[in-house]
Amino acid sequence: MEKITLAHGSGGTLMHKLIDSLFMKEFDNAILRRKKDSAVFDIGRSKVAFTTDSYVVSPIFFPGGDIGRLAVYGTVNDLAVCGARPLYLSLALIIEEGLDRNILEKIVSGAKDAAKRARVTIVTGDTKVVERGSCDKIFINTSGVGEIYYDGLSLDEIRPGDAIIVNGSIGEHAISVMASRESIDFKTKVKSDSSALNALIARALAISKGIRFMRDPTRGGVATTLNEMVERRSFGVAIDEKAIPVSAGVREACELLGFDPLYLACEGRVIMVVSKKDACKVLGAVRKDVNGKKAAIIGEVTRENKGKVLLRTSAGGKRLVGMLSGEQLPRIC
Repeated sequence: MEKITLAHGSGGTLMHKLIDSLFMKEFDNAILRRKKDSAVFDIGRSKVAFTTDSYVVSPIFFPGGDIGRLAVYGTVNDLAVCGARPLYLSLALIIEEGLDRNILEKIVSGAKDAAKRARVTIVTGDTKVVERGSCDKIFINTSGVGEIYYDGLSLDEIRPGDAIIVNGSIGEHAISVMASRESIDFKTKVKSDSSALNALIARALAISKGIRFMRDPTRGGVATTLNEMVERRSFGVAIDEKAIPVSAGVREACELLGFDPLYLACEGRVIMVVSKKDACKVLGAVRKDVNGKKAAIIGEVTRENKGKVLLRTSAGGKRLVGMLSGEQLPRIC
C-alpha cells in the first residue's frame, strides 16, 4: 500500500499527483479546478479571494523571520498574487505541551508585527494544545480573505513573447532555514526573504494592464512554479541562467551542498508574466519597492517547447528544467 512521505508535501511532482488523484477528484468544482493560490469567487456584487495555508517550519526562529511572521506573509502573498487586496486573516495555533510561554509570546508578537506591516487584520483564530511529542513545538494555520481589485490574472491570458520577471534573488529562505537548522556557518550569511508583497504587487498593477499572471515560488522554487505555469499549455518558457538573481551566500551554499537554486523555496518573491510591451515599465515600478530592488527579467514565454521549461545556461548550453521530483529540503515553511 502506498504510504505518504515528506515528498508528498514538497510542492513537487508527488504532491501534484496526490492533489490531482485525490483532492481534485473528490472535491472537484469549477473554482478548485482553476488551481490558483487563492479561490476567487463572487459574493453578492463583490469579487473576493480566499486562501488557507499551514506552517510547520523547523526551526521556528531563523535569520530573517519566525513561524508567526512567515504564516502571515505567506497568506498575504497568496491573496496578493491573485490581484486581491488582503484584508482579514485567521490565526490557528497547534501548540505542543511544554512550550515556554515566552516563546509563544515572541511568535504572536511576530505575527502581530507582520500583520501591521502588511496592513491586514487578524480577526479570528483557534488554539489547541496537544500532548508532548504530538507536534514539533508549534504549528500554525492561517486563512485569509481579500477583495479583488485587479481581475483577469490567469494562465489563460499568457501569450508567447511575454516577459518573465522575478522581484529579487532566489533561494534565500530555504538556505536560511536549512543553515539555521543544521548549524552550518557559511562564509556569507543568508537571511530569509520572508516578507509581504502586497504593496509591491499593487505598485506594479497600478501602472500596467499588461500583467497576465503571478505566482510566488514557495515550495519547489522557481523551477516548479514555471513548470506549473506551462503544464498542459500550448506554450513553453525559456529562462536565462545569467539573468536570474542569486546572492553570493545562496551560491556558496549550493556549490557546497549540491543544491540547484532554481528549486529552493522563496517566501518573499513573486514571478510575474508581463506583456513584452510593458515589461520594462513594470520592472521599473517593482524596483522602486523595498522588496524589488534586485528585480530582473529572467526569460520569456515561447511558442517552442510547449509544456516545458528551457534554461539557457551561463556556459552557452541549453537544458530542460523539470518540476521538483523529491523532497530537497523538508520543513522550510
